[in-house]
Amino acid sequence: HQVCSPFIQTARWYARPVRRKRKDIPSHLDDLPPTMLKKDYANVPIINSVDDVVRRLLSLEMASQKEKMKIKTQQLVEKVRRSPSDNGSFEVQVAMLTAKIRAYEEHLQRHPKDKSNRRRMLMDIDRRKKLLAYLRRVRYDTFENTCKQLNIQYTLPPPYSRRVTKRWVVKKAFCLKVFQEARKLKAPERLKQRREWQARARAAKE
Repeated sequence: HQVCSPFIQTARWYARPVRRKRKDIPSHLDDLPPTMLKKDYANVPIINSVDDVVRRLLSLEMASQKEKMKIKTQQLVEKVRRSPSDNGSFEVQVAMLTAKIRAYEEHLQRHPKDKSNRRRMLMDIDRRKKLLAYLRRVRYDTFENTCKQLNIQYTLPPPYSRRVTKRWVVKKAFCLKVFQEARKLKAPERLKQRREWQARARAAKE
């Protein structure tokens, strides 16, 4: 075993392959100020007289992702709710689903192989589309305001297109053939009726 000199060892250490750092993915929670208090302590009267260290512990600076999501969901709900006591309208449901969908999107950017959360996200997206479609059909002004406040780009669903299968093609060809044969059988009767109508029209003119 050959012992390397300190100079060679330093050169090897300096020339080692550099590991690429994972890029910081922007989060929809970045706009929350770290000095904001958690949801459970925001309305406590004694909170203004506590020590700065305690206040910092109760702020979003030391909060978990779940506690930040509560604040963010509340902010989105406040933008679209009809009244302070509104907790279940279609607009509020859309706001809550929007917060969940954006959290899923950020999680899947870091963990793209997480199929379980991808499935949950697609289910929430489908549910939000149904709610927005109902609002667009019933209360268009509320629909527009909800999309504007929550920064949602709504696209109309594609027109219904039936999948063409071999069975469907054979069935269609058979139905056309039956229709044509039925028309051939009824052709003499239709011709007889037409001649009778023409004869009645001539008699009426005379």
